[in-house]
Amino acid sequence: MKKRDLTFRQMWDLSFGFFGVQIAYALQSANISRIFATLGADPHQLSFFWILPPLMGMIVQPLIGKYSDRTWCRMGRRKPYLLVGALVAVLVMLFLPNAGSLNFSTKLLLGLNGAMWFGLFSLIFLDTSINVAMQPFKMMVGDMVNEEQKGKAYSIQSFLCNAGSFMGYLFPIFFTWIGIANTAPEGVIPDSVKWSFYAGALILILCVLYTFGRVKEMNPQEYADFHGFDLQKQQEKKKEGIVSLLVHAPKAFWTVGLVQFFCWSAFLYMWTYTNGSIASTVWGTTDPASEGYQAAGNWVGVLFAVQAVGSMLWALFIPKFRSHRLAYVVSLVIGALGFISVFFIHDQYALFVSFLLIGAAWAAMLALPFTILTNSLTGEHMGEYLGLFNCTICLPQIVAAALGGAVLSLVGGAQVSMMVVAGVLLLCGAAAVFFVKEKK
Repeated sequence: MKKRDLTFRQMWDLSFGFFGVQIAYALQSANISRIFATLGADPHQLSFFWILPPLMGMIVQPLIGKYSDRTWCRMGRRKPYLLVGALVAVLVMLFLPNAGSLNFSTKLLLGLNGAMWFGLFSLIFLDTSINVAMQPFKMMVGDMVNEEQKGKAYSIQSFLCNAGSFMGYLFPIFFTWIGIANTAPEGVIPDSVKWSFYAGALILILCVLYTFGRVKEMNPQEYADFHGFDLQKQQEKKKEGIVSLLVHAPKAFWTVGLVQFFCWSAFLYMWTYTNGSIASTVWGTTDPASEGYQAAGNWVGVLFAVQAVGSMLWALFIPKFRSHRLAYVVSLVIGALGFISVFFIHDQYALFVSFLLIGAAWAAMLALPFTILTNSLTGEHMGEYLGLFNCTICLPQIVAAALGGAVLSLVGGAQVSMMVVAGVLLLCGAAAVFFVKEKK
C-alpha cells in the first residue's frame, strides 16, 4: 500500500487538540512552584513537589500506549483516551487553584498543611489526566503520517504546542492587566491565577472536541497495510511484554533517551526555580506573600511565553539543517547559553534574550526525539514504544526533583544558580547527541 500524503489541514487537525492540552500544561509548569510557595512551601522543598508530575507520567503513558495499541472501537483507537483525559483535566483545573481558600491550615503529615495536601492530590490528578490526553496526539502522528511527512507533522504539533504554551503562560498577567487581583491574603492563591486555570480548562475541552470530531483513525486492516505488516500474523503472535519490547528496542530509543535525561533535568530546574530566581535578582525579594514575588510570578509567565515564541521561530530553521543530529546539537548549545545568561542578568526585559535562546532547545526537544524514534519503528508497537519512551522524559525529572534540594545547597542556596546548573545539563545533552544514530 502506498503511504499516502496528508494535506496541511489534515496534519493540523490531527494535532489541534494539543494546543488546548498544552495550555493546561503551561499553566501547571509556570504556576506550580508559585502555588506551593504561596501555600507555605520552603524553597528547599519546592523540587519535591515536582516529583509528582513526571512520576504520574511514567506510570500512565506506557499504559496508555499499551492499551490504545489494542483498542479498536467506533470512536477510534487513540481518541477515547484523549477525550477522557481532557474531561478529568478540566475538572481538576477548576479545583486546584482553590487549595488555599479552603481553610486547611492545620499541619498534617510530613509537616505539610491541609491546603498543600489538597494541592498535592489535585496536582496528581491534573498531571495524570494531562498525560492521558497528551500522549494520543503523539501516537496519532506516528500512526497516520508517513516517514517523509513525519518531520513536518511533528513540527506542526510543536508549533501548536508552543502557541498553547504562549497563551497559557500569559494568562495570569493578562487577567491582572484587566483588573483581576494579583495578590491575596497569606496562603491564598490570587484570583488572577484562578481565572487563568478556569479559562485554560474551557479552551482545553473545546480544542480536544475539535480534533475528536475532525480526525478519523484508520481501521485495523488499513493500519496494518499502511505500516507494512500482516494483521493476521500480528494478532496470532503472543503479546510481547515490556521487558521483551525493551530488549528489542531500536538503538535510537536508548541513545535519544540519554540526551533526554540531561535535557528534561535542565527544564525541570527551570520550571522549579525561575520564579524564585527572578524574584530575588530583579525584584529583590524572597517573600512569597510580597507584591514583588507575585509580580515575579506573573513575569515568569511572560518569560515562558517569550521562550515559546523563540521555540516557534527556531522550529522554522530546524528543517533547514542537513541532519537531525546537527540541528539537535546546535539547538541545545543555544539553549544552554540562554540558561547560563540568566545568572548575569538583573533587568526583567533583558531576560527576554535569555528565554528566546532557551526556546531553541525546547523546539528541538519537542520535535526531534519523536521524529528520530518513530522513523526507526514499525507500526506494530508504536503506542507502547512511545509510552515507554515517555519514561526518558519522566525519569530525569524525578531524579532532578529528588536531588533538587541537595543541588541547591551545593551551589550556595541561591535559586538563580540552578539556572547555571540547567545550562550545564543542556551542554551534556548536546554532547550525548553524538551517540545517536538515526535509522529508518
